Amino acid sequence: MPLLTRRTLLQALMVQALPSGSADTRATVHRTPTPLAPGAVTHDWASFLGPSHNGVSTETPLNKNLPPPLVWELPKGTGYASPAIAGDHLVFIHRFEDEEVVDCLDAETGERRWQFRYDTDFEDRYGYSNGPRASPVIDGGRVFTVGAEGKLYCLDLETGEEVWKQDFWRKYGVAPDPFGTASTPLVEGGLLIVNVGGPRRACVVGLDDETGREAWRAGRWGPGYASPVPATIHGERRVFVFAGGPSNPPTGGLLCIDPVTGDVDFEMDHRGRAIESAHASCPVVFDDKVFISASYRTGGVLVEVQPDFDHRVVWNTPDFGLHFNTPIHRGGYLYGFDGRNQGDASLACLETATGQVVWREAPTWTETFDMNGRRQRLGVGTARGSLLAVEERFLCLGEFGHLLWLDLTPEGHTELARTWLFAARESWTLPVLSRGLLYVTQNTRDFITGVAPRLLCYDLRGN
Repeated sequence: MPLLTRRTLLQALMVQALPSGSADTRATVHRTPTPLAPGAVTHDWASFLGPSHNGVSTETPLNKNLPPPLVWELPKGTGYASPAIAGDHLVFIHRFEDEEVVDCLDAETGERRWQFRYDTDFEDRYGYSNGPRASPVIDGGRVFTVGAEGKLYCLDLETGEEVWKQDFWRKYGVAPDPFGTASTPLVEGGLLIVNVGGPRRACVVGLDDETGREAWRAGRWGPGYASPVPATIHGERRVFVFAGGPSNPPTGGLLCIDPVTGDVDFEMDHRGRAIESAHASCPVVFDDKVFISASYRTGGVLVEVQPDFDHRVVWNTPDFGLHFNTPIHRGGYLYGFDGRNQGDASLACLETATGQVVWREAPTWTETFDMNGRRQRLGVGTARGSLLAVEERFLCLGEFGHLLWLDLTPEGHTELARTWLFAARESWTLPVLSRGLLYVTQNTRDFITGVAPRLLCYDLRGN
């Protein structure tokens, strides 16, 4: 049986990622989810990377059989954003034609509660999706969204009515970025902290979350694609921002900011040599240390925050350069997908005490399917995947739509289960887990079935 040729595959992958229908499309319901088990531990997923801002879930019990039952699906527009969930409210931002659209759905049924739209004309300079990248943030009775061209909205969670808005590209004089705004804001202490990337010390801005008024600005670098991450360090709250957008010469790095005052404890340079290199992997904070990583021949660095909030570089490594996924820290090791391109990506384990990569694998396998009336075989793998830490295991979404349960330890990786949810490229969006339901975005058209992009809800609830 012949393998699918490279030319045929490229033709399939180049199918336009246009949604079917319009922004008025409704969810298709497939089943009612399993009731939560007595004593089930659940949480909201109200912002990117989850309740602890680190891709770690405490939900239990979960069903690890694959494929998981599909509960509902919603036709989606363009973009790479993941949904945010608080209680039974799910908020999702995507783009249809010349509008960015914010949908609020019932998290279990997919039924639409409200929809908010506004105009956009953003175009990705390199031909990737023209839709939003940053995930919504839910806090109390408000939801905050940021579009691809820096349009920030505060909306009422129950009604979808506009509370306040800001066009921070225009207000702060931000130069248009080749990939658009992708950094998800952070709510901390009554402020919305945004990696704006503007000049005049407006790299990071703290806005009053009720009014949108500026409380402070900090930092000297351009916008990064990574999202601000909060942590308690030496008993005090801090926010870490991995910043730095297109600049010549290239500049950027890690900022440690007091979220109350906006004072910068330190700025540490860490930047790729390319003028348009992307900082998209978020800081990982553990044990008063911060790990940041970038591709473009940059690699990773571990920084120790001193009691006086100065910093010390513990080690640098060129061997763990994450492009847009954020690694997971567990038991003194970091697990993540190293590599800038699909062909050079690998799953690796790094020891945080030494900065050494202890193992590296590129999980691959062969899929068999019918295409254009012919039986085909295709060698595929996880490529530039993403990880969630769940119940002492890891959920992995591969770049072409595979979902896997993995056991990752310092000794190696073991595949526990695998399924192909959809055959679609650019499956780069981190899945979301809340109340035993898993939400996955299909960002491009399925190159086997032709099914258009969707937001899918799967039932992972265990007994």
